[in-house]
Amino acid sequence: LVVGIILVAINPYKQVPIYGDAIIHAYSGQNMGDMDPHIFAVAEEAYKQMARNNKNQSIIVSGESGAGKTVSARYTMRYFATVSKSSSNAHVEDKVLASNPITEAVGNAKTTRNDNSSRFGKYTEISFDQSYQIIGANMRTYLLEKSRVVFQSENERNYHIFYQLCASAMQPEYKHLKLGRSQENNLLFT
Repeated sequence: LVVGIILVAINPYKQVPIYGDAIIHAYSGQNMGDMDPHIFAVAEEAYKQMARNNKNQSIIVSGESGAGKTVSARYTMRYFATVSKSSSNAHVEDKVLASNPITEAVGNAKTTRNDNSSRFGKYTEISFDQSYQIIGANMRTYLLEKSRVVFQSENERNYHIFYQLCASAMQPEYKHLKLGRSQENNLLFT
């Protein structure tokens, strides 16, 4: 087992101008350690190793709730799309993450630490062609807290989808579900 570089990302809770195209181009082609630690340095190293050794690479993004894991993954995908000069550079990360509102509704909930906490894991596989241009992606999600469906701790809520469905109860297409307001339903919706 080989463990590569570890980068700890911390959410500054404000916009920081270190993720633009100029920064991407500054890290592109650089060796690890030649520049400051950055998510783009990790992405560049994985990209170079893939091209040099013709082997799959993995980047694991981990952290506390609200640390910026989804944002870090998005920056990594944007980096790959830019440096590969992919013909699908029409913001591949936007295409891959277009399902986020749906996965977040089904897999995010209010917790005591975060109003929009992911309660699921994601595995995103990016596919490259022989010239190392992005040709597609596949995202799988893994629900981590099935128990949240039937029980929530004090000051926490169920998955967002339950409240969204209840809020839409009066829409004609949802009448057959016989939904009420979340306050009128059982503990599943508290």
